[in-house]
Amino acid sequence: MIRNGHDAVDSSKKLTPGTKRTVRVWCDGCYDMVHYGHSNQLRQARAMGDYLVVGVHNDEEIAKHKGPPVFTQEERYKMVQAIKWVDEIVAGAPYVTALETLDKYNCDFCVHGNDITLTVDGRDTYEEVKKAGRYRECKRTQGVSTTDLVGRMLLMTKAHHSSRELPSEYREYTDSFGKCPRSHSPWTGVSQFLQTSQKIIQFASGKEPKPGDTIIYVAGAFDLFHIGHVAFLEKVYQLAERPYIIAGLHFDQEVNHYKGKNYPIMNVHERTLSVLACRYVAEVVIGAPYAVTANLLDHFKVDLVCHGKTEVMPDKDGSDPYQEPKRRGIFRQIDSGNDLTTDLIVQRIIKNSRLEYEARNQKKEARELAVLEAIKKREAMPEGAAVQVESPCEA
Repeated sequence: MIRNGHDAVDSSKKLTPGTKRTVRVWCDGCYDMVHYGHSNQLRQARAMGDYLVVGVHNDEEIAKHKGPPVFTQEERYKMVQAIKWVDEIVAGAPYVTALETLDKYNCDFCVHGNDITLTVDGRDTYEEVKKAGRYRECKRTQGVSTTDLVGRMLLMTKAHHSSRELPSEYREYTDSFGKCPRSHSPWTGVSQFLQTSQKIIQFASGKEPKPGDTIIYVAGAFDLFHIGHVAFLEKVYQLAERPYIIAGLHFDQEVNHYKGKNYPIMNVHERTLSVLACRYVAEVVIGAPYAVTANLLDHFKVDLVCHGKTEVMPDKDGSDPYQEPKRRGIFRQIDSGNDLTTDLIVQRIIKNSRLEYEARNQKKEARELAVLEAIKKREAMPEGAAVQVESPCEA
């Protein structure tokens, strides 16, 4: 059970006149297939100032520089806005971060992870703000990347459910997925995620419900936490004047029992961080029981239990997992107006084909390797000598 203060994004306490000048921070990116790595970057950026503005690139810019995104720009805008550390988003932000953009939105500096982002012609997108001294770095989250998540969907194994040594088949695939055949970039690739108590503490806000709060319980896999989940939770949040939403996350084995195949794509530790990052959720129960029991309802003093329009599988004994809240008259089915599911996301990936995503990642890594090689040559050559950047595996 992890508490996650639902008013954590309220920055008004830091903006009291007469205290100190408000430090406005800028982040930008594609934020396609948003995961807890993106959320962690935004958490770190928000901690560097008082107000976080996040620019999200549109579909046209992403297709030009990286390849087609999985999610539409409207989906990505709403997904980023749902992250609790974000105060404001800028839709259709330029792909290259310029001083003009920082000045336009009154931002003191921009923050990016300690990897590199390149344009289609191999230029560092943060070159201008770096030279001006208005650039800060935060630590990249190990163990998660879009490359890894796509690989899990395509490989269709359950290797990611375990924290034990990964099977050779999974290691071989993730080592080569989307990789430049000659060498590996340190920024594009796969590493294993290791959950720590410190990471959970960083994501959780730890606020308890107050008298007068309406305690609402929701449960599920919340796998590949996406805009369908956000739309549902937003609707639930709007049911009460002072909602306190508790999200129960089922263990991997439970999810695999009712979903089958290689689900969940994300293990329970990864799903926990994804849900904790959502501004609508106040508390998370890790390994919640599949059936919403009387003990659970009484323990959390639940006023309302909600479920979306997705099919509810019977419990192992054939019973309805929501029979107790229904008996108490506190169950409500919610129509979020969004029919996106984890299954549909996987179908989008497969439709775009493994080869297309592999080619996209190979091109991205080729540009990164070219920059790395240029940096090495520059360090080895006399001052003032010119260095030509060549792509090692891109035509």
